[in-house]
Amino acid sequence: MRQTKIGRFLTRLGILLFVAMASSCQGVALLDPQGPIAAQERDLILMAVGLALIIIVPVFIMVIWFAIRYRETNTKATYKPHWEGNLKLEVLIWLIPILIIGVLSYLTWVKTTDLDPYKPIVSTEKPVHVQVVSLDWNWLFIYPDEQVASLNKLVIPAGAPVTFDLTSATVMSSMFIPELGTQMYVMAGMVTHLNLLSDKPGHYVGHNMEFTGIGYSAMSFAADAVTKGDYATWLQDAKSKGNPLSTDEFNKLNKPQAGLAATTYGSVEPNLFGHIVGEFLKPMADATKTDGKM
Repeated sequence: MRQTKIGRFLTRLGILLFVAMASSCQGVALLDPQGPIAAQERDLILMAVGLALIIIVPVFIMVIWFAIRYRETNTKATYKPHWEGNLKLEVLIWLIPILIIGVLSYLTWVKTTDLDPYKPIVSTEKPVHVQVVSLDWNWLFIYPDEQVASLNKLVIPAGAPVTFDLTSATVMSSMFIPELGTQMYVMAGMVTHLNLLSDKPGHYVGHNMEFTGIGYSAMSFAADAVTKGDYATWLQDAKSKGNPLSTDEFNKLNKPQAGLAATTYGSVEPNLFGHIVGEFLKPMADATKTDGKM
């Protein structure tokens, strides 16, 4: 009778824990993928958690069961402290962790290649090219093929791959759109790359995941995946405004300031992205020349 009560208690406890974990995941952007990259990353996270639970759940169950079974007042429980040389127990203790590590190693090897952020996404749609510049504390998106730009708002066509080139005009930051997947670091004087795709239209929020000073908490941007028609309309509207993103305008943006309103630019200074990257390479080149003379 007592064992039955303990079994029912453990079963109810397990159900309660499962419900609590499931309810806590609702509304978590990372677990609500809207693209193929994010979907694979979500599945990888769940597989890793599931493998970990193979160890964690039995351990917690045994902790509770042992505490109840071998409590001081239970004189009926047989106390057997010596387990040396028990082959079955040794196999169980070592085999399960080895199998889990093996599976995780395989997943790491395979997914490292499959989820390489530099790897282009195979699609019949033409990729959209976006250049990303991290500022203090805003995000600038340049569309070089269309010669338009946008501040603190990313607009992309749903169903089409997006190829990002990322750099920073200041300190290192990190761009992450949880629903689309893959966090990518953004560094001054360097260009990193990222490929994402949104399966369907949606409104998301992009974040800076690297602490970058006082305006860090406000350094987010709207990421809108729209239909092809709406994307073409947005591009046309941006071009019609005639608001140029010149070097002088960029220098105004490139000052420590947070919470700038989303703005579109109808034209962009030629090779502005390259100039931003090059500004940090000049001091390095000058330092190299100076060291050479010494």
